[in-house]
Amino acid sequence: MALNLNKNLKLYYSIREVAEMFGVNESTLRYWEKEFPYLKPKTSGPAKIRQYQEKDIEQIRLIHNLVKVRGFKLEAARKIINANRNGADRKADVLTRLIDIRTELQALKKQMDYLT
Repeated sequence: MALNLNKNLKLYYSIREVAEMFGVNESTLRYWEKEFPYLKPKTSGPAKIRQYQEKDIEQIRLIHNLVKVRGFKLEAARKIINANRNGADRKADVLTRLIDIRTELQALKKQMDYLT
C-alpha cells in the first residue's frame, strides 16, 4: 500500500482557521450556519466550541462560491443548492480548479519573464 502524501491528516479545524481559509469573518460563518441548515459543525465542551470537519468545509466552499465569488444573495444560493445539489458542487469544484490553474500559470509566467 502506497503512502498518500496529499492526504490531509487534520480531522477538525477551528472557526478561525476556516474563516482564514475563505477570507471571511468568523461571524460570517456563524451567520451562514443559521441560514443554511445543513451546515452544522460539531460543537464541544460547555463553551460550544465549533469544530469543522472536511465535509463542513466543502459545504462552506460551495456557499462561499455562490455568495462571495458569484454574487448570489443568500436566498438564491439556498435555492440553487436545494434544487441542484450535485450541479452546484461540480461548478464549485471546477471554479476552484480553474483558480488553482490560473495561479500556477501566473507563477510560470513570472519564472519565464525572469529567465528572459
